[in-house]
Formats: sequence, C-alpha cells, structure tokens
Amino acid sequence: MRVAGVVAGLTILLGVMLTAFALPAANLNPHHVGLGVVGPPSAVTAARQQLESRGDAFDIKTYADADAARTAILERKIYGAVILDPDGVHTLVASAASVSIAATAQGVGAGIASASDVPATVTDIRPFPSDDSRGAGLSAGALPLALGGWIGATVIMLVFHTPGRRMLTASIFAVVGGLGLTAVLQFGIGTLDGNYWLTSLGAMLGIGATASAVLGLRTLFGGAGLGIAAILLILLGNPLSGLSNAPELLPEPWGAIGQLLPPGATGALIRDLAFFDGHGGLHAVLTLTAWLVGGAVFLALGVARHRNQPDPETPEHEIEEAFSTA
Repeated sequence: MRVAGVVAGLTILLGVMLTAFALPAANLNPHHVGLGVVGPPSAVTAARQQLESRGDAFDIKTYADADAARTAILERKIYGAVILDPDGVHTLVASAASVSIAATAQGVGAGIASASDVPATVTDIRPFPSDDSRGAGLSAGALPLALGGWIGATVIMLVFHTPGRRMLTASIFAVVGGLGLTAVLQFGIGTLDGNYWLTSLGAMLGIGATASAVLGLRTLFGGAGLGIAAILLILLGNPLSGLSNAPELLPEPWGAIGQLLPPGATGALIRDLAFFDGHGGLHAVLTLTAWLVGGAVFLALGVARHRNQPDPETPEHEIEEAFSTA
C-alpha cells in the first residue's frame, strides 16, 4: 500500500508540474497589449475598429506623431505603434520588450496595409544584440532564476545554523550572484547590452528577494516552508514569468500573477534596466522589495517562535548566539 501511495502521489505531482509548465505555453494569445496608432483621424478610427474586433487583444492609444509613439515604446508604455500614412503603413516595434509581441504588431501593420492596398514597412527601435537576436538567453533564464535562489538558500541553511549568518551569507550571495548572472548574460551569451552595473543591481535584488523569501518561509514554517517556496518559485514562478514571451500573452490572470512572483519580477526588471534605462521597472522593484522585506519578517517571526521551542536543526545555543550578536 505504501508503494502504491508513493507512486500515485509522484504521478499526480508530475501531472501537476506538466500542467503548470505546458498549459500557459499552449494557450498564448494577446491580452491588453499596448499598441499605439498615429495618423489622420479617419484612418485611426478605421484602424481602431479593425483592432477592437479582436476583443481584448489590444489596448489602443492614439499619439500625435511618430516621435511621440517612439518615446512611448522606449518608456515601456506600449509595445509597438502603427504609423498610418496614405503612402503606406509603418510599424514600430521593440523586440527586446518581446519578440513574440513584436511579430504580432508587425502582423497587425501588415494586415492594415493589405486592407488599404498600400506597402507595409517595419522598424525595430530596440532590438536584442546581434549575438542573441531573439533573446534566448533571457528566455532560458526563468528556471535558473527560480531555482538559483531556492537552491542557494537551501544550501545556506544546510551550512549555517544561525539566522544572522544565514542572512549575511544570503546577502553576499545576492551581490556576487547578481554580478555573475549579469556577466554571463551580457559578456558570455551576449543577450544584454545595457549598463552592466545597473542591470546587476536588478539581478541582485531579485536573487536577494528570492533567498530572503525561502529563508523566511523555512524558518517560520519548517520543512513545509521549503515546499511552499518551491511551489511559488518553481511550479508557478517559472512558467508564469513571461520571460520567453510576455505576460500579456499568458492566459488571464496568470500573466499578472507571474509578475507578482520573484522569477517574473526579476526577469522584467533585468529587461527594463538592460534595454529601456529602467523605464517600466517600478512595479518589479516594489514586488521584489516586498518579497525581500517579507522574507526578513518571516525569518524574525520564525526565530521568535522557536526561541523557546528551537528547531531540531537549529540548536538552542545557536539561536541564543544569534540574538546576542544581533
């Protein structure tokens, strides 16, 4: 019976994992993708009607001219813009924001041009570097971002037994890991081409937030805390991060939920810092700061909880030592 129970449980776990990873990827469609439109009022109205027929796929914003639309793209207010002109339709995209949405916007421009029987052109105003023109390195970074902080925090807990030493080591790990992660993406793979030090700060915050959350959950809830962290960071955080496409392409509301978890917020912040001078990164900063502070609060509550009833893995004299040296 025990064997049957274990096998059944593991099979269910595999099914849940497969569903969590495969279902979002199999149902990619645009939802509320910001798209700008520039042109004569009559042409803009016609384009709006054509785009609004797609339901909630696009959030249409009208701009006075192409320069205003370009600025909005670079400030992460929209993903692309369609410039309507009697002689043709020109589409502005930023593939560094999302290769998939850039292709979608290009298709929108081509469709409008075809309906009006005019030429269609496209300009990528913020592409990925030529060494990784599709941003594969950033797309593949979701799982390392999710696993790295979790594994790092777990190893730290195995090696160090006092809360003070654990948090100190996690802080050092966040700094060194952030520098290393950014260096690999920028100088090794060639995915990034922005300010290395600024982008590294985003990676540091992401790793620190993840490690803090894992340490806090483990200290407060014991072994169950590690399970909770694994579910949030790996089972949900990785497939919902939107790094391989965009949050707006995931089924609602999962794209938005993914941006509230450390992997999605870290990836978004790295993207915004590396390619858009930090524009659009405030939400990610606030999210990661909340995880960082929340983890520290959980750690403090866990230490207080176990002060008189110490964790079997954390000897009482080490807890007292942590308080005496704090």
